[in-house]
Amino acid sequence: MTFKDIFKSNFLENVTSVTILDMVLAILLAFGVGVFIFYIYRKTYSGVMYSASFGTTLIALTMITTLVILAVTSNVVLSLGMVGALSIVRFRSAIKEPMDIAFLFWSIAAGIVLAAGLIPLAVFGSLTIGLALLLFANKKSHSSPYIAVIRCTGDEIEADVRNFLSSKVEKCVVKSKTVTKGMLELNYEIRLKDESTDFINAISAMNGVESAVLVSYNGDYMN
Repeated sequence: MTFKDIFKSNFLENVTSVTILDMVLAILLAFGVGVFIFYIYRKTYSGVMYSASFGTTLIALTMITTLVILAVTSNVVLSLGMVGALSIVRFRSAIKEPMDIAFLFWSIAAGIVLAAGLIPLAVFGSLTIGLALLLFANKKSHSSPYIAVIRCTGDEIEADVRNFLSSKVEKCVVKSKTVTKGMLELNYEIRLKDESTDFINAISAMNGVESAVLVSYNGDYMN
């Protein structure tokens, strides 16, 4: 091996494997599609607490996926090494909302399609998915459930509260009942007839009722 052999490498040959125009175009398009995905996520989010960092992650994930696929498509050997490197990555963050999984796959798929050069498919597909989510994600097929937490004293007060609730709401079902000495805590799943919640004020003013709390419930529940 001579001194010149030390500097002989195919590394510099990979510099021109992807043109500057292709890189700039792919990254800019990935950013645009990622921003669109973030906009749809913000408009269709229906969970308890909105996470701005997750929306930013969708933009970054689209661009990162595009970057990785551009590198993979330019070199077959690199693609094999990339698969092995990514296989050791483990993500520990829990996905709390089912729709978040769809947005994650959407970002990854958009990045892959853009890096593959299928720009019309990426743009048209993203527009179609976004429109479908806007139409159906926040569409309510039934009234939203609420949980009414009532603390009262005695069985007679419990019967009065149940009868009053049944007359004011569309549906009233006991979900849990906690009994302590001299105190009852009742959890009712209710469906409102309209947007008015004045009945909870009337319940709290009833004799024998210690407190009345109404909570909007957006999680999974069993009928």
